[in-house]
Amino acid sequence: MSNNDGVMGYFLPTIVTTDDDDGKGKELSGERVFYGSTFRLISKLSSTASRRKTSEQRDSYYYCEMFRSKHRSLHLSCRRFYFHLCLSSLSSTNASHDSQLRQLNKKIMQLNRAGRFQEARTLFDEANHKNTVTWNSIISGYVKTREMIKARQLFDEMPERDLVSWNTMISGYLSCLGRAYIEEGKRLFDLMPERDIISWNTMISGYARNGRMDYALHYFNKMPDRNVVSWNAVISGFLQNCDVKNAIETFNRMPNRDAASLSGLVAGLVQNGELDKAASFLHQTGKDCVAGYELVDVYNTLIAGYGQKGMIHEARRLFDEIPSNSPDHLQRNEFIRNMISWNSMIMCYVRSGDVVSARDLFDQMVDRDIITWNTMISGYVHISQMDQASDLFQKMPNPDTQTWNTMISGYAQIGKLDLARDSFEKTPHKNCVSWNSIISGYEKNNDHKGAIKLFIRMQSEGNKPDRHTLSSLLAICSEFVSLELGVQIHQLVVKIVVPDSPLNNSLITMYARCGAIDRAESIFDEMKFKKDVISWNAMIGGYASDGSATKALELFTIMKSYKIRPTYITFISVLSACAHAGLVEEGRRQFKSMVCEYGIEARVEHYASLVDVIGRYGDLDGAMDVIKGMHMEPDKAVWGAILGACRMHNNVELARFAADELMRIEPESSAPYVLLYNMYADAERWEEASRVRMLMDDCKIVKHRGYSLVNFSAR
Repeated sequence: MSNNDGVMGYFLPTIVTTDDDDGKGKELSGERVFYGSTFRLISKLSSTASRRKTSEQRDSYYYCEMFRSKHRSLHLSCRRFYFHLCLSSLSSTNASHDSQLRQLNKKIMQLNRAGRFQEARTLFDEANHKNTVTWNSIISGYVKTREMIKARQLFDEMPERDLVSWNTMISGYLSCLGRAYIEEGKRLFDLMPERDIISWNTMISGYARNGRMDYALHYFNKMPDRNVVSWNAVISGFLQNCDVKNAIETFNRMPNRDAASLSGLVAGLVQNGELDKAASFLHQTGKDCVAGYELVDVYNTLIAGYGQKGMIHEARRLFDEIPSNSPDHLQRNEFIRNMISWNSMIMCYVRSGDVVSARDLFDQMVDRDIITWNTMISGYVHISQMDQASDLFQKMPNPDTQTWNTMISGYAQIGKLDLARDSFEKTPHKNCVSWNSIISGYEKNNDHKGAIKLFIRMQSEGNKPDRHTLSSLLAICSEFVSLELGVQIHQLVVKIVVPDSPLNNSLITMYARCGAIDRAESIFDEMKFKKDVISWNAMIGGYASDGSATKALELFTIMKSYKIRPTYITFISVLSACAHAGLVEEGRRQFKSMVCEYGIEARVEHYASLVDVIGRYGDLDGAMDVIKGMHMEPDKAVWGAILGACRMHNNVELARFAADELMRIEPESSAPYVLLYNMYADAERWEEASRVRMLMDDCKIVKHRGYSLVNFSAR
């Protein structure tokens, strides 16, 4: 055998003979036979397959050549045999490519599902062979994350497109909010070479989701064929846009219904607050159009809806209508309680604070999943029964990160930071919520230094803060009155997230409390139409604490002109502004407006502010009349306001009465003793002053040192 430029040739032995036309034998001595072209083709297709078949092919050539002259008909068979070898190699190669493509597509889909889109794109770019499924898979990943520019770029580069390609892109555009996206989705729909029912349903759902039911109905009426999904899309669209009447009419006109039809209608009616109608449809049509195992899911949806509205008795009635798990019920198309039924009912009780009933159901369950355990533990945490929560936690088979986070929050909620910290350190897999829970716990318990240290550790360990982390840190800056730290946190906010209303509100509060009212005002103005009532309250409160009473009241007037309803917090700030500016009559008028015009029940904070307004003006009798007219027990803020007014206007007798009340409420506080002592000293009533000093000693009251926070800049 010799090789020449990849062409394989074989020397056949001289013993091969053939018969010529006259019947005499001839020897084919040393005749060289080349079959290189055939083997060159096979070699290109699959060198491995060729190597495996070399021996078999050599034998085949030998015998074909041996009988070619004598049996001419066999020559054709020989050629057919080689053609079969070529096809076999082609088939083997194609099968190998198909297998590789299937593995590639499967891997890209798995990475997309795991949210590892960059890895999926790298795999796509490195692949030598791609088919339409490969392109569709990577495009769907971008559509999932709403990266429509990248998805469109790949769509335009596709060598071939199928219906899935077009439908995926249209679905992506219509799932994004905004007129430009919708128009582009419509343009692609119009350009489609062919459409299927999924294409039409995608247009209906997309327009409905964007609140354009007129266009959704246009496509619904225009589509050549409808299926149950088409009808369900229209019904869901009506319900998403709060059109309950048309949703019900469309449901009644449906030629056929499936489980999704009833489930979607019930869920939509629940979201629109129409729980009685949802229950009516469930009982009227449930068993006629939905199989038993699917019907229980609709029941579960309505149970959860009742629970969200606090209608616990109605939820329990539905729960009791679902048969329990027993052999008899298993034969009734499996209409039995499943895990979701039990969890939903337990959640209803937990939401209402009835942990006794929740625990009763919990104990009845034969099997429990992690949601069951977490729901029950969170119920105990919610009412601060940490002993019961801890007992369940110890019995729980496999606590997850959510369970640990719940325990951290629960311990911090009752002020047991040591146990909260211990739970945090023992959490196997900490996530951002774990860090937020412990940082917030330290902040709520006024251990601001500890919270800052935890935040520094969080960053050093490579954990990225989120909005909740930053909000807690801004609250710490407000309490610290640390403008320098607040500015640093603000820079983090801008770097890490796009500030939303809650974060902007925290920034306004922080800057206002730190005395940077101009920065607070700037953020407030930049929010434009994204302001909520908390934003207005924060800015009004900022002006009030800054002493800018006129601006506070002007902003309150603007707030009302925008039809934004004030809250009880708004009026605390407004009354505080009146107190700082000495606007007694305005304070009385705002207090009356709060109660009579807005129907807001006066709280102790409002009374304290009104007492402060009237007392500062010098009308101490009027301030006492307000206290006597309170429908609740005055607290330290109320008596502190009257005591401060007495100090300002030198009314020692009334000060003594207010101080006695404060001593009763806060027996360990030194503030009333010190203030009363100073008033006696100012009036040169040394005997009374001495008695106050002796009373402090007898009660073992220690005067706390005052302190100031001073920032030193190194030069």
